Amino acid sequence: MARRCAVSGKGVLVGNNVSHANNKTRRRYLPNLQYRRLYSETLKQQFRIRLTVAAMRTLDKHGGLDGFLVEAARKDLPAELARVQERILAVRASAAEA
Repeated sequence: MARRCAVSGKGVLVGNNVSHANNKTRRRYLPNLQYRRLYSETLKQQFRIRLTVAAMRTLDKHGGLDGFLVEAARKDLPAELARVQERILAVRASAAEA
């Protein structure tokens, strides 16, 4: 499984450890990934997503999973979240018609 956030797309960065003697050794900067269950109020269903803590704050800012996915561009989302976005938009469209 890739070390990549499903929401923000953050992944592994590489750089150097630099010692006091100015020796350089390669290192990896890993994103702070967490598994979280996010609830969709529109679909009344939970989704298990691997995302960064920064992405969790972004979701809170947009009003949860539904609010974020409604505003997000489809091309910026991974396939899993794009399918959830389609379902949310379909449910909201049918509710607006009724």
